[in-house]
Amino acid sequence: MTPQVERRKQAVQLTDEQIEEIAEKAAEKAVEKMTNQIYLEVGKGVVKRALFLVGAFVVGASLWAKAKGWIS
Repeated sequence: MTPQVERRKQAVQLTDEQIEEIAEKAAEKAVEKMTNQIYLEVGKGVVKRALFLVGAFVVGASLWAKAKGWIS
């Protein structure tokens, strides 16, 4: 068996500017993800309401057509 070779990572020194840039990019990504999630939830709500209205219309139209004698 060969002995495992340990690799050591050198410590990376970041400047305050680099840290600030990384933090800004992370914040932008977080806001973008939150915004997309909100739009997704709103979209789901709109689709549910639209389908409910379509279903209600179909049921109403069916009952009306049956009352008129168009559907037996």
